[in-house]
Amino acid sequence: METSKESLHQKILSDIETRIVSGQWPPGHRIPFEVDLAEHYGCSRMTVNKVMTQLANSGLIERRKKSGSFVAFPKAQSAILEIHDIKAEVQSLNLAYSYEIASFVTRKATADDRKRLELTAGARVADIVCLHFAANRPFCLEERIINLDTVPEAAKPDFSQNAPGPWLLKEVPWSAAEHRITAISASADVAARLDIDKSAACLAVERRTWSGAGPVTHVKFTYPGDRHTLVARFTPPAQTLSGASK
Repeated sequence: METSKESLHQKILSDIETRIVSGQWPPGHRIPFEVDLAEHYGCSRMTVNKVMTQLANSGLIERRKKSGSFVAFPKAQSAILEIHDIKAEVQSLNLAYSYEIASFVTRKATADDRKRLELTAGARVADIVCLHFAANRPFCLEERIINLDTVPEAAKPDFSQNAPGPWLLKEVPWSAAEHRITAISASADVAARLDIDKSAACLAVERRTWSGAGPVTHVKFTYPGDRHTLVARFTPPAQTLSGASK
């Protein structure tokens, strides 16, 4: 029979890790409160608290003030220099993917639109807001404008089978792209859509693409900062003969 504080600590830790890794407790699952775990294992709350701290430090759980502890969602990764597919990102985490179109309108381009997408006066755009989900939890907010001069099909798109990004890739091959990555604080609107605290740290990835016919789209993806990382893989530049001999 295990009676030492060390053995109890290890047993509680092992039990919770097993439930998380096996999928018995999926991402987002609320973990029993510390007082309940202490009663279940017949130990002090301090012992349980140390276990929860260790689990949080390892990234397996996240602790929320006044709400308790929850199984953490895996942190997604996307390549900086690729036109990434959000559906593939979510599915790579073994989570169910879904999306919803929050708003869609066609309108005259504003001065800000024209600046972002290098449009001429009088141009029209499709303005789309799309929310992507991982296991029914907000994963990413997509805010996109599409140049209707280049992509007239975007005036009446069919997003029933594909989100705006995959739909656009099928409609218009792109020839050039530009990425811009920033750290931002969530506005009240973004926080409400992503179900995070206002001013929470977020990662914003903005992208512009062009085709042979002209500017195609400007899109801004906003991710909760604690659930996403960007990855770049590259090789060193080719060395000259003189450089190689040094």
